Amino acid sequence: MQVIVSLLPVSIFLCLIIAVLFSLLYARAITRPIKAISEETQRMNTLDRAAICRVNTRDEIGTLAANVNSLYGNLLGTIESLETELKKVGAAERAKTDFLRAASHELKTPVTAVSVIMDNMILGVGKYKNQKEWLPKCKELVDRLSGMLREILDTSHLGDAIEEKVTESIETICAEVIEPYGMIARAKGLLLYVDWSAAFVVTMPPKLLGKALSNILSNAVQYTATGGRLAVYCRGNSLFVENECAPISEEQIPRLFEPFCRMDESRSRETGGNGLGLYITASILHQLELDFNFKPMCSPDGMRFTIKF
Repeated sequence: MQVIVSLLPVSIFLCLIIAVLFSLLYARAITRPIKAISEETQRMNTLDRAAICRVNTRDEIGTLAANVNSLYGNLLGTIESLETELKKVGAAERAKTDFLRAASHELKTPVTAVSVIMDNMILGVGKYKNQKEWLPKCKELVDRLSGMLREILDTSHLGDAIEEKVTESIETICAEVIEPYGMIARAKGLLLYVDWSAAFVVTMPPKLLGKALSNILSNAVQYTATGGRLAVYCRGNSLFVENECAPISEEQIPRLFEPFCRMDESRSRETGGNGLGLYITASILHQLELDFNFKPMCSPDGMRFTIKF
């Protein structure tokens, strides 16, 4: 009994030392991952994309680290989406500004021409005394101006209306659009070839897609000489519109999709083009998130517009 009593202080001292050691080890085991999480969250606070909590324990701290990583990943994804949208908005605003500048310049020309002709007719200056000759020319300029204004208004409203998407054959969507151009082609002495044997189903807003196709067909009909051939057909998941004409070089093609671009000013006046057709088409197809290209053909000579669905 005396031995036990004499050893009791030593036993208590040893137990205290062991308890302290285990407490320190346990505290360190708990605080180390918490400290690691704290350090990584400080890096996350600066949006360091390499920051990640590397705690793989199966306890509550491991769950906390996984939740922090998931939250930070979602935050980075949201930031990237916002940055992408911000770039798109910035690009759209720049495009709108460029378009308005170009529109202002284009509208100024016919307005100035009409004003000058009318002033000279009123004053009876030289050849402008013959009003029967110059009034029709004034009307032609006004009609051109009116058509240009309609196209500009249509372009400005492209993204405003939200049209419901429908799922149906590409033939159904395109047939109604093609019909009037078939009559125009026949009147002009053109051969229009249409093949829907490989038609496929699409889910698209029909009016918006129809507007794009209408502009493509209008461009093809306008720039195909009498006796030339046009073709509309499907292959795979692509829609093709071809027309025989003098091919445009690869270097010049990107310019065709700029507002009010005319590769040949005199030719545009003859065909009634205002340089907005392909610009509107590109805007619609970008809005529909469809890939497209416009390339020259070798045999026969001409151009091919491709829309990939």
